Amino acid sequence: MTLTGTVAERIGNTTPSGARSGFVAVNDLVLHYPLSRSKAIRAVDGVSFEIPKGQVLGLVGESGCGKSTIAKVLMRLVDPTSGTMVIDDLDMSRLRGEELRRLRPRMQMVFQDPLAALDPRMKIGVSMGSPLLQHGMAVADEARQQVLRMLGDVGLDPSFYDRYPHQCSGGQLQRIIIGRALLLRPSFLVCDEPTSALDASVRTQILNLLADLKDRFSLTLLMISHDLRVVRHLCDRVAVMYLGRIVEMAGTADLFRAPKHPYTRALIAASMIESESGFEAPSKVRGEPPSPLNPPKGCHFHPRCAHAADVCRSVRPELEVAGPRSTVRCHRWREIQLS
Repeated sequence: MTLTGTVAERIGNTTPSGARSGFVAVNDLVLHYPLSRSKAIRAVDGVSFEIPKGQVLGLVGESGCGKSTIAKVLMRLVDPTSGTMVIDDLDMSRLRGEELRRLRPRMQMVFQDPLAALDPRMKIGVSMGSPLLQHGMAVADEARQQVLRMLGDVGLDPSFYDRYPHQCSGGQLQRIIIGRALLLRPSFLVCDEPTSALDASVRTQILNLLADLKDRFSLTLLMISHDLRVVRHLCDRVAVMYLGRIVEMAGTADLFRAPKHPYTRALIAASMIESESGFEAPSKVRGEPPSPLNPPKGCHFHPRCAHAADVCRSVRPELEVAGPRSTVRCHRWREIQLS
């Protein structure tokens, strides 16, 4: 894709109608951590996806599959080995220094551990208002008023302004860091397991809050989660990752109704979510995920797959179109669908 105009010219502009289908477009993203000249940890190994403006993409998979690494790369907390990340027609993989700093408010992240994301010595109001001051988006009095309004938006009363993090519950802290991210009026929000440490009742409140704020602030979201119930509730589309690669991607309803990859089927069965099509899958797959330092040849999933054949052990499967806006990385998905 050819980018036109300077960053300064693009800031504040919306993507031209019809320019591309994805407000966020990731193409062949790779992140390898080299250990020696011949060895590297393949954390992300050629990932591509798009998120249309105003939609939510769910990213799911076991621990260590690369989900959080993708989030860090998208936020430019770490630099990719190769690949491109285009957000609102800006190639984020090429930006450096002041250009990147000026775009930080437009892409924000909600971290998994809200307590670790806040300075324990800093009052909540000061912590929430600091990004506004640092980016020159408000002076002190204006920042205070914006923080107080945002506390109300996320369902907290003004008294939280003068509290410290240890004086708040987990659900309250999660609301606070969501509010802090939204204060900068981002167009793209990454949520990395935002409900994993919360009780079921609080989890529902946070999910409803995110759904409401997404519509109110016209957000485009990447939702990273182990909890498929969270993904089913909030996301428009779902991408399933395994050992650094996306193995299946589809609309949420289609994926839960008729999952095509054996790994996706096992994840859904293990989550105890019933499929409308009534497919049967084991409650767990065999063994542990292989090391990203030495991934298996062919299909990465074949050592744990009950359907693996010789081709799976020798030939790397490519993403195939498996339906309207649906792709799968599996040599035998058609046969598995009939089983």
